[in-house]
Amino acid sequence: MALNVLVVDDSALMRNIIIKVLNLSDIDIAEIFQAAHGQDALEVLNNNWVDLMLLDINMPVMSGLELLDIVRANPETKDLPIIMVSSESQEKRISAIEQKGAGFVHKPFTPELLRDEIQKATGVIHG
Repeated sequence: MALNVLVVDDSALMRNIIIKVLNLSDIDIAEIFQAAHGQDALEVLNNNWVDLMLLDINMPVMSGLELLDIVRANPETKDLPIIMVSSESQEKRISAIEQKGAGFVHKPFTPELLRDEIQKATGVIHG
């Protein structure tokens, strides 16, 4: 099953790095959508089918944590696999993210780590 992925990060460079890793991951990717902050991401979610969201925490307009709460509160998106990709290092905050059913990948990350987290979140096996 090919995945539609939404990459949400205020850094265009980081979005491009994540997209490059996705394309090299051997995971079957259909479409990749991008958003620079949570508000843009909500528009993408409202207008497109998304199978996985890779989400930064610290962004302008609407943070990743705010978006995570909105997505989890919506019956249509509450089960969407989400992986937070962030330089966040506070264990308490990371634990709160995981309690909301989101995975966590620390920046900087290896391509293998991101691929493994995607497989864990979606159940899709590469190769």
